[in-house]
Amino acid sequence: MTFRAPEPDLPSWTFLTNHAHVLVAVSRDPELRQRDISYMVGITTGAVQRILHELEEDGYVQTERVGRRNRYIVNTDLPLRHPMETHHTVQDLLVSLEP
Repeated sequence: MTFRAPEPDLPSWTFLTNHAHVLVAVSRDPELRQRDISYMVGITTGAVQRILHELEEDGYVQTERVGRRNRYIVNTDLPLRHPMETHHTVQDLLVSLEP
């Protein structure tokens, strides 16, 4: 029998996208494993891999290999992508969501 951690109790919708949630997660802990990000955000590890790839492709995240793990570096100077938000940077978003 395989033990699975309980799924987080997530609401049916949220104000931020999964991309934003992944970005916030790696900004708070750059050495999170993809399965931990998956659990925190409430999406599959495949979705986390796809999102990290997209964020990296567009320069929002840089992945650095450290031994067998990844470390994520967030580029906080880039603007947010939606036309209504381009006057704000990633840093603005992260600061507004600090715990």
